[in-house]
Amino acid sequence: MSVSRELQTLIFDTLVADAGVGALVGDRIYDAMPSEGQYPCITFGPADSFNDDLQCVDARTETVQLDVWSRDQGRMGPCKDICDAVKVALHLSDLSLSQHALVRIRTDGIRVFRDADGVTAHGVVTVEADLEEANG
Repeated sequence: MSVSRELQTLIFDTLVADAGVGALVGDRIYDAMPSEGQYPCITFGPADSFNDDLQCVDARTETVQLDVWSRDQGRMGPCKDICDAVKVALHLSDLSLSQHALVRIRTDGIRVFRDADGVTAHGVVTVEADLEEANG
């Protein structure tokens, strides 16, 4: 499994297992929003990485965007609560990968805004991970 895919799986599993996140979104954490998606929920957004190789170590820093969605008459508060729960679950948590190495994971930023429909609150949680790739 690629290091990017393993990181996404780790983030997904961590959020699903977290009681604080679960209390707010249940099991509605998706790779992509299903056509019949229910709110509130979390979806994976864009990800990017850059090489951060060290001597004898293939390393990278990967940034993953988590999109948080809520619909509560345009209110922003519920979306902010979910974003904060995601931060608590992930920021500087002692997590590990099975095939590759997770050096550190942190939430670098949270942004919450109202979508153009006036009803949906949209949060963006930026997660950054320092990773060491297994060779072979």
